[in-house]
Amino acid sequence: MDVLSDVLATMRVGRPYAGRVRCGAPWGVRFPSDDSACCHVVLQGACRLVPPDGPPLTLGVGDVLFTAPGHGHVLADRSGSPLVDFGPARDGDSLISELDIPGQGAAADLLCVRYRLDRLRPHPLLAELPPVIHLPARLGRHSALRTTVELMGEELWRPCIGTDALLASLMDMLLLYVLRTWIDERSGDAATGLAAALTDPAIAVALQHLHHRPEHLWTINELAALSGMSRSTFAKRFTTVVGQPPLAYLTWWRTTTAARLLHRTDVSLQAVIDRCGSNSKYAFADAFERE
Repeated sequence: MDVLSDVLATMRVGRPYAGRVRCGAPWGVRFPSDDSACCHVVLQGACRLVPPDGPPLTLGVGDVLFTAPGHGHVLADRSGSPLVDFGPARDGDSLISELDIPGQGAAADLLCVRYRLDRLRPHPLLAELPPVIHLPARLGRHSALRTTVELMGEELWRPCIGTDALLASLMDMLLLYVLRTWIDERSGDAATGLAAALTDPAIAVALQHLHHRPEHLWTINELAALSGMSRSTFAKRFTTVVGQPPLAYLTWWRTTTAARLLHRTDVSLQAVIDRCGSNSKYAFADAFERE
């Protein structure tokens, strides 16, 4: 079980949408503080990230930027430029937005993608995701990420048969590659959160088993053995890295999985209960209500 893909699949709500922003200075695009995460790529020119607080960040060609949900921000040629809001295309069925901001100054071309995430039940592993992830363009680095950006650009610039289906997959790939790159670069440095959990061999093994078989009646001893650690060492390390004790995380994951199945599928209640490791409808209802 791929834990990162599983986490994102659980948190995603609705469909993402992408937009190509063409602009000439002075210009500015506002992204609100809501339940959306964003990925931005500078295709041409340069711009500045202007956060609500803190210093601006200058972005150049090829730079990739991720902003976490709840962190509104502005992309602009400079602080103080007039702003317009970024939003989906008027056609609610379209995944593509086009935003042209005419200006006589320096031109810039951006690729922007927004992903709606469920902030009512945030995943513990995403709790320590930073507000901003900046991946500067580096020759010979992040080739898969660059290829994904190029393919998205082609589909946005020259829409053709199957563009919507391709864009939906490419947007998912972009988010995964950004997070994977960030995790790889933080490997060995992070003590807690997503990067630490997925790069710590013992904790990653335990998470994989919990995600793959949430219906199993897991015990601390069993998980510790799979992780190659003593019971007490494993329990302490898991709690520190993930932010919850192992069995508390399992309960959270079971009820979150159940909520997703109930909301997004038409499987029977008994099938949901079977997949979430409960003995009866009553025990399931009690655990679901507590969570």
